[in-house]
Amino acid sequence: MGCFFIMNALRFWFSFVLVGMLGVIGWASSRCALFDIPGEVLRHPWFIATLLDAYFAFVAFWVWVAWKEGTTAARVLWLLVILLWGNPAIALYMLFELARVRREGGGLDAVFTRKRPGAVKLPAILLGLGLVVYLIGAKNVLFG
Repeated sequence: MGCFFIMNALRFWFSFVLVGMLGVIGWASSRCALFDIPGEVLRHPWFIATLLDAYFAFVAFWVWVAWKEGTTAARVLWLLVILLWGNPAIALYMLFELARVRREGGGLDAVFTRKRPGAVKLPAILLGLGLVVYLIGAKNVLFG
């Protein structure tokens, strides 16, 4: 398989993940508040195992992001964004990386091995949006 095919497959996959996750988040949000998870679900062993599995994967992805990003501020912001947004943040990061490589030139090696200067604008915006979403989701917890 050529690099062109794989790059397009990655663009398709991460677009699918982003749209799919935003759709399921919207669907779930329309059914119940973010923090209205019943206690029996929160204590269920498979809920705990699945949640830890997801967050361990988020941190594993972030380790690679931290290696790529050139500033401590960008590394910390991306950690917070990935922990808040999960797979939508990962999909966005990858889509921006794939777009950057298309714009600047390069192939898969540029996506996975080229370091970045460490811009903070995008992760700062995403962090702000994430905090707003969580505060809206927590309004019933915070304000009774």
